[in-house]
Amino acid sequence: MAKRKYPKLRTVSKSISAYPLNKFNSEFPYILGQEIVYLLASKGRADLQGNEWEQIFALCLGAEWKPSNVGLDDVVMGNTAWGAKTVKSGLKDFKDLKQVRLISGRNSPVYSYGVTIDTSADPNEIGEQVLEIWNERVSAVREKYKHLRTVVLVKSNDLSQVAVFEFDTIRFDAELFNFEWNKRGNLEGFLKGTRHKQFVWQPHGSQFTVIEKVPEETLILKIKQPETLDKEKILQAIGFDKSWVTIERK
Repeated sequence: MAKRKYPKLRTVSKSISAYPLNKFNSEFPYILGQEIVYLLASKGRADLQGNEWEQIFALCLGAEWKPSNVGLDDVVMGNTAWGAKTVKSGLKDFKDLKQVRLISGRNSPVYSYGVTIDTSADPNEIGEQVLEIWNERVSAVREKYKHLRTVVLVKSNDLSQVAVFEFDTIRFDAELFNFEWNKRGNLEGFLKGTRHKQFVWQPHGSQFTVIEKVPEETLILKIKQPETLDKEKILQAIGFDKSWVTIERK
């Protein structure tokens, strides 16, 4: 009897992300701390904007900063892309962080579907439309990048404390949520069978907010406040004088 032959198959390789979720490399905290200290010293105030966080995060990873209109793929490394978010917290100890509210774009069913919206409209129908706009954005970016994440910087008012975590950026299944109008005329989405709030959507301005749980693996840093750099000394050190300024029109 002839020995049975098995077919030869092509090797199937899985797409590996840049690194495991929330497993930042050992230098990441120190580069991040260095950049925040420099920002505090050079600005003289605790002011860290969203686009600055995108650039700092890219630097910490050794990734590429590619600011995006969609806001879901501002930082890119290989087959992985990140949208970067910042949010303030007044908690004294960031170990007590449980959840954050992330502004996640403007989703307008009025523009996308040509409907007129007020609180008399079916909340679940409007909620489905709001989520579908979000889902289309996610799908469009996932066509380019196999792995899509959101990285969040939680910051204290004085930047003496920060927390960083990331999560997979996913599509949302509207069938898993119930929507209702609140007293302010905003739409809220709850996980079915619970009062766990996941979304808030504001008809005025179409702002879409996603409420995310803060994971246990969150990186938390405390930052020593530096002295503000002396502007006059810096200008002297670089040799600034009036010749650096050319008047084109008076």
